[in-house]
Amino acid sequence: MRINSSFPALLEAFFTDRLMRQRKASPHTIAAYRDTFRLLFRFAEKSLGKPPSDLKLEDLDATFIGDFLHFLETDRSNSSRSRNVRLAALHSFFRYVAFETPEYSALIQRVLAIPSKRCARTPVDFLTPEETEVLLAAPDLTTWIGRRDHALVALALQTGLRVSELTGLCREDVSLDAGAHIRCMGKGRKERCTPLTKQTASIIRSWLKERDGQPTDPLFPNVRGGGRLSSDGVAYLLAKHVSVARRTCPSLNRKRISPHVLRHTTAMNLLHAGVDRAIIALWLGHESVQTTQVYIEADLALKERMLNKLRPPRVRAGRYKPDDQVLAFLNGL
Repeated sequence: MRINSSFPALLEAFFTDRLMRQRKASPHTIAAYRDTFRLLFRFAEKSLGKPPSDLKLEDLDATFIGDFLHFLETDRSNSSRSRNVRLAALHSFFRYVAFETPEYSALIQRVLAIPSKRCARTPVDFLTPEETEVLLAAPDLTTWIGRRDHALVALALQTGLRVSELTGLCREDVSLDAGAHIRCMGKGRKERCTPLTKQTASIIRSWLKERDGQPTDPLFPNVRGGGRLSSDGVAYLLAKHVSVARRTCPSLNRKRISPHVLRHTTAMNLLHAGVDRAIIALWLGHESVQTTQVYIEADLALKERMLNKLRPPRVRAGRYKPDDQVLAFLNGL
């Protein structure tokens, strides 16, 4: 049966038929696409004077979409990477529309021809062992919230879970028997198992004794004790403890610490320990080993080790041998 070619009908079919039924997109993908169209509708109402229900497909031509992307970068101060995420959602919608309304193929092709903008790549931020120790000591362990935050930060730093994976954990996802580990459903619906160190397992074991409840209850509840922590909640509690840690660790003032920085810290710790890139990608649940390349580029210690292996030209390689102790004593007179 042919879908109604009106824009509202096409948009509804895109979410319910294409994303949910055909592709079985994750809730995070659907939420990201939804937010894109919310922003688009606000911009359309301001620039075209039309509410969402009155919009037509021909209103969303390449010029309008280009103006919308420019609005995101200028008025909303979005980065090029955020702009590209919104464009990807729009491209996905128009690729779907191309099959349903071939009469608009010229308009659709012009929209699909809008390119992604190249982004500047900066080295990833991560915490040093000293900064990690100070951050772990920041939560107040005399309070219930402080003990919850300490367990969450410790687990994030050791496992490198994404914030959505952390907030999605239930009590039954934790196994503290021999071979302690946690199971999580990661990006792309890939389930993975991450082992826990004795120290992290001890922290989680203490937290579970206090965090009583059903197996399906969230491992890290919100401040009310019942619901699940949100991603914004994790960012808020982390910012609160980072503010405390900065009082005793000035180097944190030069870094912007987000929940994803804890994941970067895990990767850098594994890299410094000599773990192979493929294993790091497996540990973090990366789609490709190439994603792990950013950590090698950010590893200054690795670059320094490479530099130490170099020697000036026409100089014989050798090892330094200190003077004899007696000669050293005489030379020092």
